[in-house]
Amino acid sequence: MIGAPPAVSYAAVQKVAYGLDEAAVAGGLAGEPIRVVKCKTVDLVVPAEAEIVIEGYISTEFVEPEGPFGESHGYMHPRQLNPFMDVTAVTHRKDAITVSWISQVTPSESSVIKKTGYELMFLRHLRDECRVKSVLRVEMHEPLTNLRKLVVIQMRRPTEAEVWRALMAAASFHPGVAKIVVAVDEDIDPRDEAAVFWAMCYRMKPHRDVQIVRGMEKGHAPPFHYKDQTEGTDVVAYHYPADDSWMLCNAILKEPFPPISLPKREYMEHARELWEELGLPKLKPQMPWFGYSLGQWDEELDEEAALAVQGRHYETGEKLAARRVRVKRDA
Repeated sequence: MIGAPPAVSYAAVQKVAYGLDEAAVAGGLAGEPIRVVKCKTVDLVVPAEAEIVIEGYISTEFVEPEGPFGESHGYMHPRQLNPFMDVTAVTHRKDAITVSWISQVTPSESSVIKKTGYELMFLRHLRDECRVKSVLRVEMHEPLTNLRKLVVIQMRRPTEAEVWRALMAAASFHPGVAKIVVAVDEDIDPRDEAAVFWAMCYRMKPHRDVQIVRGMEKGHAPPFHYKDQTEGTDVVAYHYPADDSWMLCNAILKEPFPPISLPKREYMEHARELWEELGLPKLKPQMPWFGYSLGQWDEELDEEAALAVQGRHYETGEKLAARRVRVKRDA
């Protein structure tokens, strides 16, 4: 089908359970059954609102060379043997529109659409099936990496065991997906690469918090052998050798940290109100945009901060001056 109803297109790229009718899933998305009609030359039904329908038979005896062509992993996919279809009929609406998706170097339409379904699928797997209740969200990085290779898991106050369960469950859930998996706290926006790198740089000790696990399938990714493949698609495209690995990164806070070095939220929100009253360009705050505690702070420091806001910072200076310690010098 070319130009199927959007709900059909969304259902087609989702990994639904075996035996579940994807047209029924599309109907659920649309809020009503998908209207279908019988094909002219094959024993199938297709969406009645499709722009163009190409009917035919796929050979089970022969494959033929296809490609090379650009792929969603960002590289040219080499020519290889793939199934082909002998066309028996083409039907279409009057003034049919040829609809297509851009699907090469990401970001692209196809991966953005797929992202919506894949992230929810991973979230349900971790939180509902693996019972890791501290998982809040799963973010699959899409630009250039095309969802499959970089996954960020946002968690709320997990135990150490929960972090590693979530990381390993995400990496092993789907073949060739989640090559690099990072767990972050709920104050880290998993969509923000800079925030994720910030957590990895300051909340992770690689010798303790990184595990490399071997035995992963390479999946849909280069490198390839740039020559015509001599084996069929079932062997070449899907039976990848398990010669890749996962990198699991625990970037969760493991001990009290000092507060974020920004003014408290109440002050930043007031500043935002003033900004908007002045009619300045609209702000798009990114976390962290205000200061908050991460456990390593005490009442005395809070009192000193309150004095500073009142313009009484000199009182803190006088107090600290009274605590001067003489420098020890070598004899």
